[in-house]
Amino acid sequence: MKLWHRTAAAVAMAAGAGTAAAQAGGKLSDEVLRIGVLTDISGVYADISGKGAVEAVRMAVEDFGGRMFGRPIEVVSADHQNKADVGAAKAREWFDTGKVDMINDLANSGVALAVAGVAKEKKRHVIVNNASNVGVTNAQCSPYAVHYTYDAYSLAHGTGRTIAEAGGDTWFFLTVDFAFGIGLEQQVGDVVRAAKGRVVGAARHPLGTTDFSSYVLQAQASKAKIVGLASTGNDTINAIKAAHEFGLTKNQKLAALLLWINDVHALGLPTAQGLQLTNAWYWDMNDETRAFAKRYQQRVGGQMPNMAHAGDYSSTLHYLKAVQAAGTDDPDAVSAKMRELPISDMFTKNGRIRADGRMVHDMYLWEVKSPAESKYPWDYLKPVKTIPADQAFMPLAQSSCYLVKR
Repeated sequence: MKLWHRTAAAVAMAAGAGTAAAQAGGKLSDEVLRIGVLTDISGVYADISGKGAVEAVRMAVEDFGGRMFGRPIEVVSADHQNKADVGAAKAREWFDTGKVDMINDLANSGVALAVAGVAKEKKRHVIVNNASNVGVTNAQCSPYAVHYTYDAYSLAHGTGRTIAEAGGDTWFFLTVDFAFGIGLEQQVGDVVRAAKGRVVGAARHPLGTTDFSSYVLQAQASKAKIVGLASTGNDTINAIKAAHEFGLTKNQKLAALLLWINDVHALGLPTAQGLQLTNAWYWDMNDETRAFAKRYQQRVGGQMPNMAHAGDYSSTLHYLKAVQAAGTDDPDAVSAKMRELPISDMFTKNGRIRADGRMVHDMYLWEVKSPAESKYPWDYLKPVKTIPADQAFMPLAQSSCYLVKR
């Protein structure tokens, strides 16, 4: 029997044990525990979130056993269309009338911040896995919001700091013009300046831009050593393609500040090779990650999971364990258990949720392999360094969250 088959069988056995334990006691406020996945189903982030995020959450529910205190656990999903008002309205509807207990994924920082605000008002849980803005654990922090997989600080202090300290001392940014891109540009800019470097300019483009010619020409004219791409998904893919087409990469280096395994797959190794990226997780890290990835891949039609999909799975399972440990779905009791219980699974071995809602764990700097280095499908990344949990995320001393004791 292959290793991942053995691991899948072990997960199924553990799920059965979890179900038996869940039947032993506790109660729900409604007849069902319902999880909502609010994500980008049809837009520029569909490949890095979308239906894959929904499937990852479903896998976690199934592995837990599908029931809580003898009652069903259900998963519902919706497309926020990358609009903060649409996301906030759907969250309000779900909390008010849909009997949704927790909302997960939240691709798009503008949406994530808006939904975190609704969660604070309604005293319901949200877990952000696919957005970077640090406001989730600062201005919009609450006992009910958790920022799980990554954020702009961890990206800036991974890719940005490494490149700046290696001599990349002048930067120009191509920035997607909303909360995510602006926040990432600010975080990386701070890191560059702290390393005695300079930010010489920036060009901001709309979400979903397909023609990057004018932006790339501005970046070339800046003569900055590093062109930082403060974007993700299709925006980053299109920017990288345009940079190669216009010859920018002959004299300047690209820094893709949020690059996904899906983006590398779409670009191809000949174009993406040599790019460095900070990710929380990679499917080919160890036997556990490979076992999860194989199961996921079979369910979604061939794509490998990225770090946010792994975070969607891990955070859902952690939430369910917290409900079970609390013996209730009461939001305050569950919040306390989420912060009390350690996180050790295929996503991380040393995770914990701080008072501000930030889940801290190791992050990793990777480099995209050359075509010659890749030995099998989706063999795209090689490790550069591990960024320990206590260095990867914003120190609590810098947090503006009202929950942090001074």
